[in-house]
Amino acid sequence: MLRHLVNFYVGKNMFEGGLQKVQNDGELGTGFEEKFSVDSKQMKLAGYFESIGGALLFFTLFSKTLVRIGIIMMNLVLGTAIFKHYKSGDGFEETKGAIKFFGLNTLSFFETFRK
Repeated sequence: MLRHLVNFYVGKNMFEGGLQKVQNDGELGTGFEEKFSVDSKQMKLAGYFESIGGALLFFTLFSKTLVRIGIIMMNLVLGTAIFKHYKSGDGFEETKGAIKFFGLNTLSFFETFRK
């Protein structure tokens, strides 16, 4: 039961964040793009991955396979975000949101293999 609640929480947050990136056409501001050396096409792609992955987590009650695919999609984006934060010199405070969701997703992924 706890896994399902965590999946809904992460899915909702990631879906909203990804949708925001897609609706802004990948534009998050010049300072952001310069700091992390990403362009709008990369951000839009990350937004699609986040949105689709977040939406797949809503199937937590029906399909472990769809949840696993969603988690993998989101963890690719989150892992890249964590790397970009540390590469740009950001500390733990700026990175902890991505680390939190990455950790919750990883735990949920391993939980899907339990019977």
